[in-house]
Amino acid sequence: MAFNHYAKIKSILADRTDRWYIRRINEPTTATNFAGEKRHFDHYYRIYGEDNQAIAYCKFQQIERLARTLKVSVEDLPLVD
Repeated sequence: MAFNHYAKIKSILADRTDRWYIRRINEPTTATNFAGEKRHFDHYYRIYGEDNQAIAYCKFQQIERLARTLKVSVEDLPLVD
């Protein structure tokens, strides 16, 4: 089974007892897919805990994939400005 970063994020969030939120960071980033191809994005997202500290391994580029993995709609995710 291949590593799935979004499944890892789901597991990390499931183990947390505090509230968390997502912030969009408008800086370019690159991600490598399973085929070894690099994809470029003009932004990324990071998840923070109640203490306003970034949660380790919770940086990602595709909010739709996170929502699908968490089985919620994008509108239900705690995205802040």
